[in-house]
Amino acid sequence: MRSKLFSVPGLTLALTGGRGIHPLDLGERRFLHPGPLRWLRALGWAVALVFLVALTALPTGEALGKWWPQTSGVAQLAATIIAAGVGLGVYALAVWLAEGRRPSELALRPLVPELGVGLLIGGLMFAAVMGAMAVFGLYDIQALGLAPAWVSVGKAIQSGVIEELMIRAVLLRLIWRAFGPWVAFAVSAALFGFGHIANPNASVFAAVCIALEAGIMLGAFYALTGRLWLSIGVHAAWNFTQGYLFGATVSGGDFGPSIARSTARAGVPEWLTGGAFGPEASLPGLVVCTGVGLLVMAMAWRAGHFAKQPG
Repeated sequence: MRSKLFSVPGLTLALTGGRGIHPLDLGERRFLHPGPLRWLRALGWAVALVFLVALTALPTGEALGKWWPQTSGVAQLAATIIAAGVGLGVYALAVWLAEGRRPSELALRPLVPELGVGLLIGGLMFAAVMGAMAVFGLYDIQALGLAPAWVSVGKAIQSGVIEELMIRAVLLRLIWRAFGPWVAFAVSAALFGFGHIANPNASVFAAVCIALEAGIMLGAFYALTGRLWLSIGVHAAWNFTQGYLFGATVSGGDFGPSIARSTARAGVPEWLTGGAFGPEASLPGLVVCTGVGLLVMAMAWRAGHFAKQPG
């Protein structure tokens, strides 16, 4: 007999810690009320909301980081956490005022279980990528010993919270409101991928990989649960595992002190290893993340969450 755990309801209950799932709340009231040019109002609100989150959360973190002792890892991490909280708070307040609703995508009761599951999934996914790299001789992994994790934790929180707010909660949701789910996934994934094109050692291939891997996968977790916590957890844990636990380059940049150092072997094609940009631009990363993303998309489809169309 097939185990209930591996059915769609069983998997969704496991992913959400028993909290269940629901379709995205695209917004139906006030600025997003039905009527003429609703698609245009949704796009305009998306642009305004992205800037509102970015221009409050990021400067808050920078200001606190400069004001508090820069040599203190605890103080710098606290500044990042406060900035992430500001971003979440500003988003929630803006949605309440402009859309006339409480943002169910930031519901607090599922926060701990879904964030925890997301952190586990993100860490295991990257470990699987590096395991494949090691087995096939694509990477050298060297243990370095204990290292302070403050910088890596802070960067993981910032990327996980702020990027998921802007790309998934704002762009994916509101483009979905305007044009439907498939356009929303295509546009938000492309923007997320090619938003990394200015990073050090970036390439068009790297941007395409990130769009297919993270753009689809993280959006799929959001579409499945109707909440942002799984996406935030997966995103943050992937970056932390990549930068701190394995010491690999993260999107072309240094993630700070690490307990290991992972480097691509010389002479191996960059499309297999990601080269100087990091494992995100590698074939193993593409296979693992896109596979998970398609699985979660299929679960969201079977749950009927793609039936909600723009009005």
